[in-house]
Amino acid sequence: MGTELYDLVIVGGGPAGLSAGIYAMRAALNTVLVEKGMPGGQVALTKDVENYPGIEAIGGFELCEKFLNHAKGYGLEMREAEVTSVAPGVDYHEVILGDGTTLHTHAVILAAGGTARKLSIPGETENFGKGVSYCATCDGFFFRNKTVVVIGGGDTALEDALYLSKICARVYLVHRRDEFRGSRILQQRVCAEPRITTVLNSVATDILADAQGVTGVKLKNVQTNAVQQVDADGVFIFVGFLPNNSLIPAGVKMNATGYVVTDEKCETNLPGIFAVGDLRQKYANQIVLAAADGCVAALAAAHYVEGCKAAAVCQRPE
Repeated sequence: MGTELYDLVIVGGGPAGLSAGIYAMRAALNTVLVEKGMPGGQVALTKDVENYPGIEAIGGFELCEKFLNHAKGYGLEMREAEVTSVAPGVDYHEVILGDGTTLHTHAVILAAGGTARKLSIPGETENFGKGVSYCATCDGFFFRNKTVVVIGGGDTALEDALYLSKICARVYLVHRRDEFRGSRILQQRVCAEPRITTVLNSVATDILADAQGVTGVKLKNVQTNAVQQVDADGVFIFVGFLPNNSLIPAGVKMNATGYVVTDEKCETNLPGIFAVGDLRQKYANQIVLAAADGCVAALAAAHYVEGCKAAAVCQRPE
């Protein structure tokens, strides 16, 4: 236990948080990054990244390692701990850790990312780990030469359907609309893959299972209301992410879907509190945009801390 004073505390170790760490260290800020699990966030679970500028193709975990090693190369302090709350203040902000430690800091960058969105249909929760998965690169191996259903229409769903098609005997790709939202190049690859069968205008209504695990999925056509059953050994769900906003302090403005509203500096309506990456309201969520958010927030935090110290309003707590 105890108290410590930092210029900047970064909460979260994904691309946004690590990018913020790199720029904070370059700005000579006394910085600590707190991450409760493995650094890298959702990107670490991605098999292939093909749209990060300057790197034509790289594994998600490898890209995260590069972010991490870059930040460590600048001497960024990192703590493996869970943040339980963030309390804004006038002279400084408080970041409280699970072990009771309180970090006092002039600025906070919240980079907690998001969590896989659930379908909330019968059989989903009960069969998680028994055929229901939210990560193809994590669990695809267990379905070698079997049949699986992938639910979703964005880049992640298309990418993971393609990945699973190299492992599984058949992949059903189910989307509620009449066309996918993913990039055109991914759509072309999906259409050219003989092991992938697309099922459009359809939603999953029930995940079927026996004592051994998933046995199939019930699908309903949203135009005709016709119901069909697809026999399958696994279900991979990729219908978006929800922002991990449980640590957002009271008074910080959020939109109707729970994303934090910021200005162009990634600063919230509370001075010295910044939000970046998948936590922040913006047009698109991409790795390059998360990294850009981290850069902008760190530069803005450096300016904020400089002004705060110059005005002598940020004093070391007693």
